[in-house]
Amino acid sequence: MKILVLNSGSSSLKFTLFSMEKAEEKVIASGLVERVGTDKPNLVFKRADGFKLEEMPKVANHGDALRAVCEKLVDAKVGVLKSLSEVTAIGHRVLHGGEKITKPVLVDQKVKDIIRECFPLGPLHNPANLMGIEACEEIFKGVPNVAVFDTEFHQTMPPEAYLYAIPYDYYTKYGIRKYGFHGTSHNFVTNATAEFLGKKKEDTTIITCHLGNGCSMAAVKNGKVIDTTMGLTPLEGLMMGTRSGDMDPAAVLRMVQLGSTAEEVDTILNKKSGLFAVGGIGSGDMRDIEKAANSGNERAQLALKMFIRRIVKYVGSYFVLLGGVDAIVFTGGIGEHSDFARKAILDAVSCLGIKVDEEKNKNCSKGIISTADSKFLAIVMPTNEELMIARNTVSVLSSSK
Repeated sequence: MKILVLNSGSSSLKFTLFSMEKAEEKVIASGLVERVGTDKPNLVFKRADGFKLEEMPKVANHGDALRAVCEKLVDAKVGVLKSLSEVTAIGHRVLHGGEKITKPVLVDQKVKDIIRECFPLGPLHNPANLMGIEACEEIFKGVPNVAVFDTEFHQTMPPEAYLYAIPYDYYTKYGIRKYGFHGTSHNFVTNATAEFLGKKKEDTTIITCHLGNGCSMAAVKNGKVIDTTMGLTPLEGLMMGTRSGDMDPAAVLRMVQLGSTAEEVDTILNKKSGLFAVGGIGSGDMRDIEKAANSGNERAQLALKMFIRRIVKYVGSYFVLLGGVDAIVFTGGIGEHSDFARKAILDAVSCLGIKVDEEKNKNCSKGIISTADSKFLAIVMPTNEELMIARNTVSVLSSSK
């Protein structure tokens, strides 16, 4: 069984082709098309054997991007398929399903209508996600499409977690509430951690920390999310690479009063804030911030302190909310690769009864990084959202037979 996984962004199309046989789950090919709709698009195509090529095809839209990918998949010289008919199904990452879709689903007209209804909740991603689905319907005629939503894993939150303390009509009429994002990653890591611990997912209580350019955390009790940091949009919660995270709503109003339009403030808070803004070095990349901080840059040092402090505040609140945990789990680009960030976070919450094993923490890509006498575990667990989507796609196909 071959599953094609697509992630359609506003100007990009990422793909991974999996072989999902019973005894194996392996990547056959992967890559992306960048700058879709511009005069300088770029296609990157990689095979599992290490082969890689880049070229600039003519790509006006997501349909063109998908056709360019398909041409490479079946190319006589560099391809990995004899025919597109070898693709059993296509799994799509979709940002927002609102409250109407809470699990991976086989795409039909009703599902597409719901994705379209959620355009106001995900204006940058949902339209592109739908374009990707419709391009597949045209090119892979008759091949099932499965939608896996970034919000779905968080939909087990109770009302007291997802509602905002504003007039109730804003929720009932307009759907303004906390939804949470990075759900596919948090779901994958929850499953992987339970397996790592030799437990059932339903018997596992953890705090998952997806730390990358985008950052979010989830409080997972017995395998179900009871709270998460991101909200109506991915802007709420932790300080991120270019996103502000939590702030006083009145500060946003003040920014508008000072002359910025709502659209300008949206751009500032999403693309010009976070580590990028505070660090002051022209980069929101944690590696650059750490390097600058180590060389004595005070702004970069302040950015790191703010970044760690936000995470620590949520660890403390989630620990109490969950009544204790089996583990704190780090994942994402920073979570998996920054031993500095992991140590700083764990040192700051040592009062909870955990201590970092500094030798294990160094260069750890997967495994336990807490000491043996800690009251609970600290674990590094690589995420794999594409594989989670492929697994969900196989599961949906099996249940629909």
